[in-house]
Amino acid sequence: MEIRMVDLQGQYQNIKGEMDKAIQNVINDSAFIKGKYVKSFKENLEKYLQVKHVIPCGNGTDALQLALMAMDYEKGSEVITSSFTFVATVEVICLLGLKPVFVDIDPQTFNLDARLIEQAITEKTKCILPVHLFGQAADMSAIMELASRRKIHVIEDTAQAISATYIHDNTSSYCGTIGDIGTLSFFPSKNLGCYGDGGAVLTNNDDLAYKMNLYANHGSLKKYYYESIGINSRLDGMQAAILDVKLRHLDTYVSQRQKAAALYDELLKETSQVITPHRIEAGNHVFHQYTIRIHDHRDKITAAFKEKGIPFGIYYPEPLHKQGIYTKFARDTTALPETDRACKEVLSLPMHTELTAEMQGFVCDTIKNTLQDC
Repeated sequence: MEIRMVDLQGQYQNIKGEMDKAIQNVINDSAFIKGKYVKSFKENLEKYLQVKHVIPCGNGTDALQLALMAMDYEKGSEVITSSFTFVATVEVICLLGLKPVFVDIDPQTFNLDARLIEQAITEKTKCILPVHLFGQAADMSAIMELASRRKIHVIEDTAQAISATYIHDNTSSYCGTIGDIGTLSFFPSKNLGCYGDGGAVLTNNDDLAYKMNLYANHGSLKKYYYESIGINSRLDGMQAAILDVKLRHLDTYVSQRQKAAALYDELLKETSQVITPHRIEAGNHVFHQYTIRIHDHRDKITAAFKEKGIPFGIYYPEPLHKQGIYTKFARDTTALPETDRACKEVLSLPMHTELTAEMQGFVCDTIKNTLQDC
């Protein structure tokens, strides 16, 4: 039995007719850069997410950079974020001459612990950048209340949580549409993924949308006329057409992931050494990753997985505040105990739309059998 961490081939086969037609249409029209396919996807995603502006761009890292560029922060301004995340979140902060300030995570959700943010705020703090990790929202009600009270911005890193919802101000909103700006990645393994690189920024603010459109196009909204220094970050027509097809199936994909997650929960519920994913009450979980915690013997489980050909992920094996250049931004390398503990305990199991009960049973039997022998 072959098990994949993400089965893009299987997913493609199920939508092959739609996808092949969409790709062929782009080729027939030679609409490779900008054009009607990018416009169509932009408008459809705005409608889906109920957000005023979607600005497609080259990738999720560019989306984060465009969001921060639009804020026009002075060099040295501080951005509060997580050390338990993919490097892009922090990388762009540093590239723009800003300073990341690391706050510890909630041990249940792996997202920023909102209770700890205020004590990290200084006169230089300009922004909170929560990461909606693994597929569910950070504590956005607490974050938005604090940001409003302290007059700082909120940029949501929604790379792993497209279509995840959160109830804020008695309204259910999509992650990425609650703060000042949201950012998306369409990397192929994402819940809504293209067949290359792609990303987008989201906002309901007209001025911020104008700036991000400007910066994404070399600082120009009229060809050969430049208002500002920008970058070159475009979602191409082929990827936009691919994403438009997948967007029509996104709710089904989420439902399939949630069904798979529920089966994992059931299969592992009697395994005391395993902590299955927590679900917040204020929103849904779209399971970009199904990430368990194992207090002991993770290495033995991963060794058993390798022996049996079961793929897995450890997101993330080492926190950013203990790596390379980023260590200089850590107040104290022991100051984030929950982040450090998560790095030692997390294990992400195969999670995708084509998982079968047989595959999941094999994965969970391997975990249980390995732990029984410990």
